Amino acid sequence: MADIELNSTVKIDIVAKIQKYFQDELHQELGSFDAEFLIDFFSKEVGGYYYNQGLADALQSFEVKMEDVTDAVYQLEKKTD
Repeated sequence: MADIELNSTVKIDIVAKIQKYFQDELHQELGSFDAEFLIDFFSKEVGGYYYNQGLADALQSFEVKMEDVTDAVYQLEKKTD
């Protein structure tokens, strides 16, 4: 699996959320560099779990839709007594 890469706009948004969390919940200031370091760490060490779960969720959704398609195709069958 390739490394998880976030575009700069998304990364800026996440940095702001991490900084807000640290301020609101932990009452600590966190600089942009440190917040980016945390993003990189979690992306590398934990991101794969979330990515894999997203793939599993997508596959499950696809399988449900395929069942719907299969049912629709069977409903098109003609009687062949």
